Amino acid sequence: MEELFNLTYKDEVELLKDEEDFEVLGDEKYLNHPDMEARLYWAFCRPNGSRAEQIADNEPLVSIMAFNHSKLPALKRFQLLHKDVISKDNLRVKIRNRTRMLFRSLVDNDFSELNQVLDLVPVFLPVAIDQLKTGRKWNDIPANEKEATKFIQKAKEFIDNSFLEALHFKLQSFEEFDQSELKEYLEKVISQKDKIDEIILKYYFLEADKWIKNSDLHILQKKGLEKLAKKLIE
Repeated sequence: MEELFNLTYKDEVELLKDEEDFEVLGDEKYLNHPDMEARLYWAFCRPNGSRAEQIADNEPLVSIMAFNHSKLPALKRFQLLHKDVISKDNLRVKIRNRTRMLFRSLVDNDFSELNQVLDLVPVFLPVAIDQLKTGRKWNDIPANEKEATKFIQKAKEFIDNSFLEALHFKLQSFEEFDQSELKEYLEKVISQKDKIDEIILKYYFLEADKWIKNSDLHILQKKGLEKLAKKLIE
């Protein structure tokens, strides 16, 4: 990494590190420094991550460095990122690793921020799909059905069996539901079905049918739930 920087600035920053207000002093000295290399190095080594104005720097390399070292949410980072980094392959590759990590986190949540980011930078749709399929799962947050529908519409040219399997994994599981919870959830989805893709509706119908068949409910209770579940696909 050192070969990227003017070592004069590295030495200057080292001298500041012993100061109690090191980060404040660094911001004052380097945030708006006329030399791009000074701004680049400060974006790399700022202790608490890069600031928004560093990502918004008018030099693509500074913007890249700040993007990669920021702690801001994904959407904010992409909003601030220099436009050339998005449009030029030789620059975009420099944020590849960080982008993959950000999309891993976006896919791990309810898909709302994921869709906002993809609306802004659709060029990263293949990264999102790859992370949906292969990324490590860190939490159990299900995708919002309406947001998942938006994602399906964006990814329709890429839908295959592995995509569907990964998407199903992100949807609400009925496995731990009791009768009242299943009924309540089905009613909620049915009330929104005109805004939910049929891929999701069919999956929920099959999962509800499986739950009903494996339950110990009275036959009349099963019939009631079956009738309700069929409304998903009617």
